[in-house]
Amino acid sequence: MRRGREMGKTRTGEREPGLLTQLRRPPGGRDARIMLLAQALDRAGTGVWSAACVLYFTFVVGLDAGQLGLLLGASGVAGIAGSPLAGHLADRFPVRSLLIGTHLLRLGALCLLLVVTDFALLLAVVAVTHLGDRAAKTLEILFATRVAGDRRATYQALSRSSANAGYALGAGLAAIGLAVGTRGAYQVLILADALSFLAAAALVWRTREPRGRGRVTASASASASASDEAPKAPGTAPAGPSPWRDRGYLRFVLLDIPMNLDDSILAIGIPLWLVNHTTAPHELVPAFLVINTVLVVVLQLRVSAKVRGPRQAAGAVALYGLTTLLCCALLAAATGGGAWAASAALLAAAVLATAAELMRSVSSWELAVCLAPREARASYLGVAGMAQSVQKSAGPLLLTGVVMAAGPAGWLALGAGVAGLSLVQRRSSLRRLDRLAAAESAAPATAAA
Repeated sequence: MRRGREMGKTRTGEREPGLLTQLRRPPGGRDARIMLLAQALDRAGTGVWSAACVLYFTFVVGLDAGQLGLLLGASGVAGIAGSPLAGHLADRFPVRSLLIGTHLLRLGALCLLLVVTDFALLLAVVAVTHLGDRAAKTLEILFATRVAGDRRATYQALSRSSANAGYALGAGLAAIGLAVGTRGAYQVLILADALSFLAAAALVWRTREPRGRGRVTASASASASASDEAPKAPGTAPAGPSPWRDRGYLRFVLLDIPMNLDDSILAIGIPLWLVNHTTAPHELVPAFLVINTVLVVVLQLRVSAKVRGPRQAAGAVALYGLTTLLCCALLAAATGGGAWAASAALLAAAVLATAAELMRSVSSWELAVCLAPREARASYLGVAGMAQSVQKSAGPLLLTGVVMAAGPAGWLALGAGVAGLSLVQRRSSLRRLDRLAAAESAAPATAAA
């Protein structure tokens, strides 16, 4: 007994397991571990292609700036459809099979880039690739939601840490090919990305279909554990409500679009602001990506551990707005001093943008899951995934066409707007959580009567 008490005391006093320990034993066990490896390889390939695609289309294919802008814009629009399409299909077919098919679709589309030079065909190929990218991310979220269960926030943190590490590795490998700069070198980079899709598909094939194939639960009144065990025949229609008719959930998705603006601020806003509006050295630009990657890998797990449950996630949304406001205020102030002051302000803004990303990555996913009715969670999460896709298409245009055109005042207005909307999102989410909790508690009473 004494030994048992000592062991219990030791466990109680233990520190939270580190990143590497939790990667070896993630929520969901073996299948989650395999999926995390698949995501890391996938993102490594994405890092290779993201670093090389603009230069490939410019110097190898020969597209001008207008064609390149149209190509990337059209692909972004196509990507918006990927999330709801994946959610719709996941209500009818196994997530594992759909994810394998998505990886193979991306593999085929990317290989076509080696032989396609016609601009119209390129539009179609790149659009399919981006649609597959967004569909794959949604299916990975559904897989995690079912495998990790209540520990999905921890799984999300591990996923983001491993994905960012993979992306950084891919970008580093791409630098070698870009240094060579030949057509053959660019083709090797494309093949490297394609091979990452093949490897990811092979790893997903080794997993088992997570519980809750199709819908996550059988009915709103059924218990989650019982419904998760109940298999669903592929091809049958879902019995749950449609997210497209749920005004409350659509309001959440709409408000979640500006809650993703940290992505465009970090990738586009801060570098362009440095180059065009400050005296900071241009060599500082790569440091923003380094700061972001390192902080996400190191801190994502700790931040996720602080946010437990949907109500704390709603609170994190408000913190997101405040952090974004402070980030925008620093960017506005970066124009008022010399090179050293501007550099310090921009680096601090990059840290704050990353902090906002850390909170958003936890809050958006947790609320997207918990605000959706159990019986139609797959299709709801598919619609929720559109927020990030829309931001990736509209965010750069907002920053370059409106915010930066207005100067420092534009940044202050953007920060204030995001902060205000974050408070609206928090209040709206808490109200919906209360309504869902009341409905779930009323259901057993109605059944008993």
